Amino acid sequence: MKASEAVSHRRPALARRVGWWGFWSCLVALGLALGLWQWERAADKRDYLARLAAAPRLEAPAETPPPGARLVLRGEYLAAETLFLDNRTHEGRLGVAPLTPFRDLQGRRWLVQRGFLATGPTRDAPSIETPGGVVTLEGRWQASGDATPLFGPNHVGNRLQRIDLSAWGAGFAHAGWLHLEEGPGHLESWWQPSVVPPERHLGYALQWWGLALAALVIMLVGARRQARGPDPMSIPSKESPR
Repeated sequence: MKASEAVSHRRPALARRVGWWGFWSCLVALGLALGLWQWERAADKRDYLARLAAAPRLEAPAETPPPGARLVLRGEYLAAETLFLDNRTHEGRLGVAPLTPFRDLQGRRWLVQRGFLATGPTRDAPSIETPGGVVTLEGRWQASGDATPLFGPNHVGNRLQRIDLSAWGAGFAHAGWLHLEEGPGHLESWWQPSVVPPERHLGYALQWWGLALAALVIMLVGARRQARGPDPMSIPSKESPR
């Protein structure tokens, strides 16, 4: 076999080996990177939950409260402005969450999410009794963030698909709302911070690293088998009959 023919036989084998190493190396790198990303997200969630647990207790703060702060408000409900957050579920039941504006003793307005009100599948307009007079409320503060996508109008009748402070027209003291936990007008608490537990992120990280390890093993075993293959230079040439 001529040298040029030997080189031409080597090229496909070399291309296969390069492709093999390149493909599996990318999978290993991807698994390692995604595992590290999930590990960092777990650390971020632990920090966030720690901040929530250490959030301060504030009474009608003039400045915007930090997320998760426990607020104490004294004033009166504006019952006529109550709207209902639609399509809530709690312990297997379907219902709504009453949203009632609240005016504190300084005249500032706050939005109060009062808890879960079971309605069942009916689409009749919900109603609720609201305490009158001056009351004291306590609950957790949630700042308004990125809005979830909507499929259709947000405000239908006295129902909202998502909380939107502009639905009330008049402004509020701060951009956010109070999840009521104690005080007159409180219903069943249902809200929890929408946070994926850190343990789940750690599980995802281990899964990605397991994938990276499996890809590494396959890459090395396959490369070893390829190395055992016949060398084109060692294949005897056959002379064509004259």
